[in-house]
Parts: sequence; C-alpha cells; structure tokens
Amino acid sequence: MAKKSFEAALARLEQITEELAGGDESLESSLKKFDEGMKLAGFCQEQLNEARAKIEILMEKDDKFEATPFEGPESGHQELFK
Repeated sequence: MAKKSFEAALARLEQITEELAGGDESLESSLKKFDEGMKLAGFCQEQLNEARAKIEILMEKDDKFEATPFEGPESGHQELFK
C-alpha cells in the first residue's frame, strides 16, 4: 500500500461515508467500503495519536515549547498512546 497522508485518508473516509449513506450500494459493495472505511479510520486515529504524543512531548519539556525527537510508540512513550 502506498504511503498516504492523513488528509487523503480523511477525504476518502468522507467519500465512503457519503456513498454508504446514499443507500445505492449492493450489500457486497457496502461491506467492502465499510471494511475500507474501518481501516482508514484506524489509520487516521493512529496519525492523531502520534500528533498528540508529539504535542505532549513538546509541552512536558519544562513547560517550554522545545522540540524533542519523537520516535513513536516503540521508543518508550507508550503511555502517551492511551
């Protein structure tokens, strides 16, 4: 799967939502789109969690806005992903 941006994933998720809300899809097509939407929602949630963790790392640094390298959940910042 090609790397996607949060914005592209969110736009596709909105498109799927509109298509499903229209009610013109077959059951099989609806299930495929629902599955795709769930994967996109998970991806968007992961991106938001990472952004929140980055903000929290910045804020924790002596209450100063100082950048700290962020390596993701495997770097020992798992508590930020709850």
